[in-house]
Amino acid sequence: MAHTIKDKKSLLTRVRRIKGQADALERALDQESECNAVLQQIAAIRGAINGLMVEVLEGHLRDHLGPEAKVAKRREEDLQQVTRILRSYLK
Repeated sequence: MAHTIKDKKSLLTRVRRIKGQADALERALDQESECNAVLQQIAAIRGAINGLMVEVLEGHLRDHLGPEAKVAKRREEDLQQVTRILRSYLK
């Protein structure tokens, strides 16, 4: 997973932002905030999670399935693994 090590700072920044958004959602629910504020926070978290997924997925595809991937059999295994993960994510 060289791409997650290379982009570690950026990925951790995204994760910390998501944690902050989740904390804000918890506070909004605890304070019985208006539904619109809660829905907006949920949408913001979803967008942040999707952005994180895209960043990690793109790095994975480039490193493991791109033209420099080493073994064809390994590429097929990686492709099946990513497909399985995407199906789960998109349910």
